[in-house]
Amino acid sequence: MSRPRPEPVQVIKQRRDAALAALVNSVPYARFLNITFDRRGDELTAQLNFDEKLIGNPFLPAIHGGVTAAFLEVTAVMTLTWSSLWAQIESGALNVEELAAGKLPRQPKTIDFTVDYLRSGLPRDAYARATVSRAGRRYASVHVEAWQDHKSKLYAQATGHFLMPQATTAADTATAGG
Repeated sequence: MSRPRPEPVQVIKQRRDAALAALVNSVPYARFLNITFDRRGDELTAQLNFDEKLIGNPFLPAIHGGVTAAFLEVTAVMTLTWSSLWAQIESGALNVEELAAGKLPRQPKTIDFTVDYLRSGLPRDAYARATVSRAGRRYASVHVEAWQDHKSKLYAQATGHFLMPQATTAADTATAGG
């Protein structure tokens, strides 16, 4: 008995990219801040693309602290969502066309999020990566680091705790009235 042929790598890459684009586009504030993601396998790097509207203190000038916090939180949520959906994306069980049409899985909800501002964010692009420290069925913990010119010189970092979305069953939907 012969094994089924694996999918062509280009098909897998297109599915990954389409799934990521649908997830990122589902967050209006990420679009407003112009946060984009670079994907290498299962690892995501977020990029806060610089724009003058991001400046909070024009005398320094420095990126607004709220923008930095939002950038870190969006990176954490996207990374956590991406890691929780990875197996479904890889297997093709997650329908990318449905994602693109707006039928998205529920995302983790922030319980708490603590930001450490280590230095001023300069008026240029910033990058961030999140590491999922713990991901259970109900709870997850994520650490995020952000830098600008050199990864070893962080300008901010954060730790967040998230409530993971619970899988819904047909019985849950029926009891919820829908």
